[in-house]
Amino acid sequence: MAENRYFYAVGRRKTASAQVRLYPEGTGQITVNGKPVNEYFTREQDLVEIYAPLRATGHEGTFDITVVVRGGGVTGQAGAVKHGIARALLKYDENLRPVLRRGGFLTRDPRMKERKKPGLKRARKAPTYTKR
Repeated sequence: MAENRYFYAVGRRKTASAQVRLYPEGTGQITVNGKPVNEYFTREQDLVEIYAPLRATGHEGTFDITVVVRGGGVTGQAGAVKHGIARALLKYDENLRPVLRRGGFLTRDPRMKERKKPGLKRARKAPTYTKR
């Protein structure tokens, strides 16, 4: 196996997009935008979400992972990283598909912020109705 061989995938959620590289035979180190994962994502909930596909497949601590994530907010970026890791794991081993599918890691979360409509205050909030 080549020294710098990796498995690449893109994960997305809302407006966030994460480019993930999985390096096999690593130490379990995850780097996000040049920082350690627990420095970039400080909320415990986001860290649990990122590690979820690795835990589900039993590959926690087997890969070195580098991530470049852009767009969106903190939680959207964490979701994008999770999606990207799951897709990269699938490229690493196709036999992991049932486990990843069961955990819901391969499904892209389609929920987006709805656009504001004319005549309304926000996407759905209408101005207060007054009879007179």
